Amino acid sequence: MTITIDKNSGYCFGVEFAIQMAEDEMESATELYCLGDIVHNSMEVQRLYKKGLRIIDREQLKNLHDCKVLIRAHGEPPETYQYALQNNIQLIDASCPVVLKLQNRVKHAYDESATHNGQIVIYGQQGHAEVIGIAGQTRDQAIIISSEADLDKIDFSRPVTLFSQTTKSTKGFYKIKALMEERMVQATGSVAGFNANDSICRQVSNREPHLTKFAAEHDVIVFVSGKKSSNGKALYSVCQQINSQSYFVENEQELEPAWFRHSQTVGICGATSTPMWLMEQVAAGISALEQPVLLPNE
Repeated sequence: MTITIDKNSGYCFGVEFAIQMAEDEMESATELYCLGDIVHNSMEVQRLYKKGLRIIDREQLKNLHDCKVLIRAHGEPPETYQYALQNNIQLIDASCPVVLKLQNRVKHAYDESATHNGQIVIYGQQGHAEVIGIAGQTRDQAIIISSEADLDKIDFSRPVTLFSQTTKSTKGFYKIKALMEERMVQATGSVAGFNANDSICRQVSNREPHLTKFAAEHDVIVFVSGKKSSNGKALYSVCQQINSQSYFVENEQELEPAWFRHSQTVGICGATSTPMWLMEQVAAGISALEQPVLLPNE
């Protein structure tokens, strides 16, 4: 049996940038606060905790003064920056450039929509950190949708501007877009009042076709990701659709020997929040089960 780690899996630019900023800052500080998990992967959060990274929530932020706080790649709403100014907090801003660009686009669209009674709609996960930051640009007036059932929240007799969370599925976005166009036509007779913006990060979306090919090339797929990662859930679903022998794990301790008994090839892949060192650790765990040949990560 051979094991191959997908060379295209692992951190996206935004996550890698945020973690590097945190590590650089902790070289000269014994403790650094981070607003929310720096990455949706408990193993990486634990590693950085040992280096001095302390996770806080927004309520805790309000009670902090005269310290440094890291803003992770997901970005933050305007109120976070206001708290920092009030409490003399130095922000280490590691917001992903793609997310910041989206926030600016949403704010501009919101300001413009106010002139013609329009609505801002965000296709994303309710309560997700990135979505909170995006919705903050609309004073939390944006309508958050994640499925067809949520379309009833929208008044299609009024203009609608649609954006997407950057890590959502491209296929899912265009399905929602088509359904919204149908609703708009039913309500107004045309799509003239509907403006759809595909704001999905291409570094993320391009992984879907690659994983489709990767999953088909192996007998067994082991997908490594934190359970909190929405990107991980989406990409794992891609693997499952192609290969029924796909398994989701957070670490090597969750591996089951039965998965590999009749397999010749095993592929290991992960989310944009999965560190390469963790996928290598999982590969070593599989190797220890039956002593297969471990191929290098090319």
